[in-house]
Amino acid sequence: MSEPLGSEGTTRRLPVLEKTAEDDVPAPPEPAPAPGSGRFWSARRVPAAVVALLLAALAGVLLYDIAAVRADRPVLRVRRELARQLAERPLDDVWVLVGAGVAAALGLWLILLAVTPGLRAVLPMRRPHPDVRAALHRDAAGLVLRDRAMEVAGVQSVHVRAGRRRADVRAVSHFRDLDDVRTDLDAVLGDAVRGLGLARPPALSVRVRRPGRKG
Repeated sequence: MSEPLGSEGTTRRLPVLEKTAEDDVPAPPEPAPAPGSGRFWSARRVPAAVVALLLAALAGVLLYDIAAVRADRPVLRVRRELARQLAERPLDDVWVLVGAGVAAALGLWLILLAVTPGLRAVLPMRRPHPDVRAALHRDAAGLVLRDRAMEVAGVQSVHVRAGRRRADVRAVSHFRDLDDVRTDLDAVLGDAVRGLGLARPPALSVRVRRPGRKG
């Protein structure tokens, strides 16, 4: 006859839990937010297409002229005239200097396009994950700031110009003290700028004035 479980005057042995090696491994820490991303680079499709078309056209004309000469046909008139002009004109000639200046300006322009990111209207946002990149258009950021500014009491109209380094806010207040309105705008817009999640939040420049007189 078995002894009844849980009877008075008796003790029960508690189950023993074996501790595995997996229990000693600490939980992996949550990934920290990645640092702010740099500016987005423009594809420069239009300048690249123009340069590619010009180079292709010049290369095609040159190859055609070389093939024509190999086939015992006369050299193109444009090539003969260009060779004559380069041989006869001195280096200090006006047209030679103008052509050299234009070529140098085009070269500097292409170098500038190659070393600058472009896309000035796009504001990079903070990266919560290394594999995620996002950006906000300046017009969208300005619209958010304008909507938040319109919520302040006493503000009649707002004009916002959002840039990469500074956001200019011009507000018109038809009642309340201007200093009080400016203080509320600084607080509200400061929270709005932080809420945009930009990698480099722009500095605020807030101005408040009274509406102009009619007539």
